[in-house]
Amino acid sequence: MKAKLGIAPIAWWNDDLAEISSDISLEGCLAEASQAGFTGMETGRRFPMDPKVLTPILNQYGISVCGGWFSGLLLDGNIEAEKDRIAQQMELFKAVNAPCIVYGETAGTIQGDRTAPLATKRKLTDDEVKVYGRKMTEFAEWCAEQGMPISYHHHMAAPIETEHELDLLMKHSGDALPLLFDAGHMAFAGGDVLRVIDKHHGRITHVHTKDVRLDVINGLDRTRESFLDAVIKGAFTVPGDGSLDFEVIVKRLASYGYEGWFVVEAEQDPVKNPPLEMAKKGHKELLRVMAAAGYQVQA
Repeated sequence: MKAKLGIAPIAWWNDDLAEISSDISLEGCLAEASQAGFTGMETGRRFPMDPKVLTPILNQYGISVCGGWFSGLLLDGNIEAEKDRIAQQMELFKAVNAPCIVYGETAGTIQGDRTAPLATKRKLTDDEVKVYGRKMTEFAEWCAEQGMPISYHHHMAAPIETEHELDLLMKHSGDALPLLFDAGHMAFAGGDVLRVIDKHHGRITHVHTKDVRLDVINGLDRTRESFLDAVIKGAFTVPGDGSLDFEVIVKRLASYGYEGWFVVEAEQDPVKNPPLEMAKKGHKELLRVMAAAGYQVQA
């Protein structure tokens, strides 16, 4: 089986909270990612949206675009509006041969609001999930028809956060809606990461290898502290530095034949956790678990 290893720029700069961002340039970020051994990077706010500008920069460091976040508003919006909103990113991603766009639902989310405690996140009724699932399926079908599939990111502080909420979305959406499996977000939400893989492996098209520090998570007061408070406290980290057993997780994905990108996405304070050092640690651990699971890591 084949795998590729990528990383997200969120280790170097945070798109939601400028105070935990470093001043490193895009070129510096790509250089450090390449030095750590990664061959892919997801996009962030310092990436130019013009492929003629971006491609030479990527080529200089031997890095390809392995995904990138899109702030979807389909929960409260309509499909035609989302088609317009995603169009520029879709054209860029097609031009640089990215594997997918990461769809994150931001309608009603509190993930970027430091004043909103985790416990106040939006909760959907079963009927609302049914309607949402149909809309997401139709939108995913359209994106695939355009030549750029999406992969749905369950996320802390977002409407689809918990294992139960993800189960409902998968139940009420069609197979045309692919799933991004994020071990860290699911563990933070209290879900069973292996059980989620067992249930939804047929839909998983993209993987975020985000580790967590459970001592930090368990110490949170969710009635008072926000998602961004948790990030600042160090809830997330790279594989090999946290509480999750990625050898077991990757072996479970391998048992179902998953092939594709494994992306380190670990937002942390870059001053307390130097990005290059953490990237090297995460890459070393991923190489170890990939070998144990029988993956051939491709350049």
